[in-house]
Amino acid sequence: MTRSPPRRITRAEVAKEAGTSVAVVSYVINNGPRPVADATRHRVLAAIKKTGYRPNGIARALASGSTQTYGLVVPNIANPFIASMAHALQREAFADGKVLLLGDSGDERERERELINNLLQRQVDGLIYTSVDRHPYIDLIRANGTPCVMLDQVNLGLDVSMIHVNEEQAAYQVTRHLTGHGYRGIGIICGPREMLNTQDRIRGWQQALEEDRQEVNPAWIFSTDYTRAGGYEAARRMLAGPMPRALFATNEQQAIGCLRALAEHGLRVPQDLALVSFNSTEQSLYTVPSLTAVRQPIENMARAAIDMLKNWDGEIRHTEFKFDLQVGESCGCSGHEPSS
Repeated sequence: MTRSPPRRITRAEVAKEAGTSVAVVSYVINNGPRPVADATRHRVLAAIKKTGYRPNGIARALASGSTQTYGLVVPNIANPFIASMAHALQREAFADGKVLLLGDSGDERERERELINNLLQRQVDGLIYTSVDRHPYIDLIRANGTPCVMLDQVNLGLDVSMIHVNEEQAAYQVTRHLTGHGYRGIGIICGPREMLNTQDRIRGWQQALEEDRQEVNPAWIFSTDYTRAGGYEAARRMLAGPMPRALFATNEQQAIGCLRALAEHGLRVPQDLALVSFNSTEQSLYTVPSLTAVRQPIENMARAAIDMLKNWDGEIRHTEFKFDLQVGESCGCSGHEPSS
């Protein structure tokens, strides 16, 4: 037997239970625009609890002009760095009384566009956005008039607010950490070559080698997906030929996949091959050995993104955050134990 859905309680029923008018019930629910005596407010709140009334969020949004929601569009929530950022954004949004709606594009451009359209149709109060390939659909967002903050560096000519770290500089610094150990012959596991963030990280790696008067060996550039499987496959390709002495994996997941491939071949890190990576999360502390990696200030970046939307005034703002080098054991340093 099919059950019929429960009947929605109306404000009129709450007003009848409280012995007041529907308008007064609305004033209590919306905290205005007119004041309500404390005794009356308590009666209305008691009636709401007794009847099980739930305000209609859509109607309130139409009346107030705000849906109390933000949209978040990311390339792939399976990436722990992106998941950590989404979690921090959700926490900051909730503290501001907002709900964060997540859109995962699965690294697909067309799906990314559909997600943005969907969130704009839901009239989100603001959009936080990381594009698959740094070619965001800004014209689409601008035409809608929705405030937007990019969590990545994109073309300055797009006139969009951005929060980011300098990925080229970060790649340079972590590669310099390897050269500082005296390693000669440093390769790179990078993302797909057509992606702009891949190009930034390659440039930083290359600059560090050139400053150390080392050869940039094209045979030691291993392009693959930003995944554990990608890092594993790239490392297996590397093992089929002359090996570098050290390696920069351009994201944490690639580094973890690389560790698996090296372990299968009986190779030790850092004794046989030193390893550093980019975009570390807590996972980097628990690999064996622990990873030396660039760490972005996720909490501060999330707070800044929500503050930009909360205080939106139409001005375009670019905020560059400093990154940290999380020193582990994979480079040859002693590393740090995870905090309990």
